[in-house]
Amino acid sequence: MEESQNYGHQHPLLLLLNQDQLLIVANCSRCGEKVSTPCFSCAEDCGFYLHKVCAEAPLELNHPFHPHQPLLLMQRSQHSFVFCDFCNERCEKFAYHCSCNLDFHIKCALLTLNIAENNLKELEHVALQDPFISTEIGDYVAVCFLCWEPLANYKHFSPDCGFNLHEKCAKLPLKLNSTYHCQHSLVLQFNNERLSCKICKANKSHQHTFIPLLRRVPYFCDACGLEGIYVAYICSTCRIMVHRRCTTLPRIIKSSWHDHHIFHKYFLSDEFRSSDCIICHDEANPEYGSYCCSHCNVTFHVHCVTEDKSSYSIVSLENEDEMPNESSISVIERNDAGEATKIKHFKHMHNLMLSPFVGGYENSCDGCMLPISDPFYYCSKCGFFLHKACAELPKMMNVWHHSNQEPLVLISDKAFECQYCNNISTAFAYECCGCEGKICLRCVIALTPGARTCLRHEHPLFLYRDYKGQCNACGYTTSGYGAFCYKDCNFVLHLECFSLPITARHKCDEHLLSLTDHDDNSYSKSYHCDICEKSRDPNRWFYHCATCDTSAHVGCVLGSYPYLKLGSIYEETDHPHPLTIVKKKYYYPGCDECGEPCEDVALECSKSECKYIVHWDCVAPDSLQSWSEWPM
Repeated sequence: MEESQNYGHQHPLLLLLNQDQLLIVANCSRCGEKVSTPCFSCAEDCGFYLHKVCAEAPLELNHPFHPHQPLLLMQRSQHSFVFCDFCNERCEKFAYHCSCNLDFHIKCALLTLNIAENNLKELEHVALQDPFISTEIGDYVAVCFLCWEPLANYKHFSPDCGFNLHEKCAKLPLKLNSTYHCQHSLVLQFNNERLSCKICKANKSHQHTFIPLLRRVPYFCDACGLEGIYVAYICSTCRIMVHRRCTTLPRIIKSSWHDHHIFHKYFLSDEFRSSDCIICHDEANPEYGSYCCSHCNVTFHVHCVTEDKSSYSIVSLENEDEMPNESSISVIERNDAGEATKIKHFKHMHNLMLSPFVGGYENSCDGCMLPISDPFYYCSKCGFFLHKACAELPKMMNVWHHSNQEPLVLISDKAFECQYCNNISTAFAYECCGCEGKICLRCVIALTPGARTCLRHEHPLFLYRDYKGQCNACGYTTSGYGAFCYKDCNFVLHLECFSLPITARHKCDEHLLSLTDHDDNSYSKSYHCDICEKSRDPNRWFYHCATCDTSAHVGCVLGSYPYLKLGSIYEETDHPHPLTIVKKKYYYPGCDECGEPCEDVALECSKSECKYIVHWDCVAPDSLQSWSEWPM
């Protein structure tokens, strides 16, 4: 507690920093709201209190949202009040006022000043609220004070009771270049006159009328970037020239090539300046029109994304908002850097901790079944692990590469066959609400648009849908869902080969085996697998231990079911007890169905007194059996 200047009060003021020092419930003499620390209190206990931010508010404020005249801090006369033009609530004490009849609460003026100057320290102490918490008070639905839209669908800040901001609204730029008003920049202002939006009145495509230019001239279409060879159509307002077919380009579409809505732009802003088209991977010229996604900073050529009419649908202005991605985790604790260190995942009963360790691990991620690598979350009560990237995937999502455009739901603890890689798994998956098809996390992550790195290859790899070539890993020809490759070299990978575990464990060696892309042992004239003892192609990928010089086929190391989690329970059989998924290492009891030794994945009765054990292939349905083999 320290004594400070009196800020216009007749007595000295004391600065209270701890809430325990505030012994009574009082209101701020400037803003009229309940006082909380830090605040100033009259040293003579006359009932005068000021929030620290209210006390230090400048008498004159030059606000970027209202640049033509300053705002003056003025005290309302007794029994008079105005309504704040920002939050629409009454101002009965002090308020910032402009002669143009603009009035603002102190907190509204100062908070929006920080927003305009992109100084969000005012919100640093306020955690982002979960978008799906209740935002209803009686029949009132809480809305954002910037856009007046409901809070429920987006992350938002709530600095104090009744004052809320969407995260995206708090970060709006002060100036904006818009294709709908090319002549000048648009400046963020207070809309105190409640002016209607001129763009929202536009149709689904361009807001102005196109007029045919009745003269053939060479031109490049401003909407799509392709050369025009017939009559051009011009918009004199926006000074653009387009093909006839491009006069009706939809402003917003939902494409099967991307998870989010994508918007047509007549020129690309700075964040897209070096973008390549996600479909063909050729450069998108920033001087001409493209479709782009501001969520992911990805770009599409107009002709690439609209060539197949069945691959996209037009999104109306009324349906512009997308399905919100509800988080799979709730954050319990964060570190000083804001990183979540303790979380609750909706698919696990215990809290998960962010691992403080760095290095190699023997465990696998319960989400994707690939070896654990940094960073990851773990459960201190049971053997449950999740890569940080797997933990942060949403509960529901739209997956661009899934033919049925229904949303997919995150599921677990269910044996399934992935629609794309055909592997059988008991890890996490996304299940389609329409066709009930399932996609493993490895494929969901691998098929996310963007560049990918791969085992000791110098170039970034991209997914080409229609590419056919020979896979460098397994030697088979790619087909179906295309392949990962780089357009300027002949390196090609199947989706399944692209997602192979970088390390794996097998009883043939006490160390972890590493995935290796080429055998350069010049001293060896013949190459063989140390597990099956058959020959091995040195140009195909294999697993290797440099310490013991052990080499083995990928298929021999991984087996037929590398993504079935050992120790998990499987109950879809006629046996009366739950069965545990096991893989015997040192002895192989006979299968109760066929009598052959259980050398691969088997199901063993979880009750110790029951000695029942069977091969997975003997009892699992055909849809959950592996039919593919890795080449020798």
